Amino acid sequence: MAEGKKGFFGRLVEGLAKTRANIVSGMDSIFSGFTAIDDDFYEEIEEILIMGDLGIQTTMSIVEDLKAKVKEQHIKEPSECKAILMESMRQQMDLGENAYEFENRKSVVLVIGVNGVGKTTSVGKLAGQLKESGKRVILAAADTFRAAAIEQLTEWSHRAGVELIAQQEGSDPAAVIYDAVAAAKSRNADVLICDTAGRLHNKKNLMEELKKINRIIDKEYPDAYRETLVVLDGTTGQNALSQAKQFMEVAEVTGIILTKLDGTAKGGVAVAIQSELGLPVKYIGIGEKIDDLQKFDAKEFINALFDVRGREEDERA
Repeated sequence: MAEGKKGFFGRLVEGLAKTRANIVSGMDSIFSGFTAIDDDFYEEIEEILIMGDLGIQTTMSIVEDLKAKVKEQHIKEPSECKAILMESMRQQMDLGENAYEFENRKSVVLVIGVNGVGKTTSVGKLAGQLKESGKRVILAAADTFRAAAIEQLTEWSHRAGVELIAQQEGSDPAAVIYDAVAAAKSRNADVLICDTAGRLHNKKNLMEELKKINRIIDKEYPDAYRETLVVLDGTTGQNALSQAKQFMEVAEVTGIILTKLDGTAKGGVAVAIQSELGLPVKYIGIGEKIDDLQKFDAKEFINALFDVRGREEDERA
């Protein structure tokens, strides 16, 4: 397991290469190029963080925190600010204690997202990982408007070795959920994961559909622990943030799956989502393989972003 984790960290370091080039290389030149900590120094940091898709609000929050700590700790050298900046970015992304509570309870996980973000793939990977950890998992194909979604999920259910509840294309998603809940209860499943549509261009319909789905779960499976995850494409940067806001208007979102972080320069949006929306990024995806979706670890993410290896971390501790 540790080997897999180490492998993922290595792949994360590689995957964040473009974001790192966008943020960290600029930072390093500031830390080494400035001789004093002044307004220009802070302005340069602000500019790089905003360019790295952290967004204005998050950037201001990080820079204010940095200023306060520089004053508090009487820091005079710009180079000493790097560790403080990293810690401040980490703190913006604190998940809290119960981020993965659904794994310990009988639960229903709704996964929503627009077409093309890697939603169905993420559902399949999550199912595979939960099954591997000894959970009894059932999948529900409730994205019935896209024929490919049902086919794709069928393929993933075979790969993950889990049962799939599906109906025909165009059938009522709530009816699929009804069947899936009945199956989850009768088979004593630990987790029911529902691949749900996310058609933001028709928000009213989406809202009604999700309400109907939630009513069925409330009525048929009131004891289930509920989780609603939105899948966002990391390559879209600040657009992912506005998408998350729109989903929050139609659903009680509890967390984010951020995909396609490999090969994007906009990975800084992972910090912005959590800081601005108060929504935890629970999983990140950096590739196609089943174990390329992993639980989000803020410390690991920032270390990978700044390419700080565990050894250096130990030396500082």
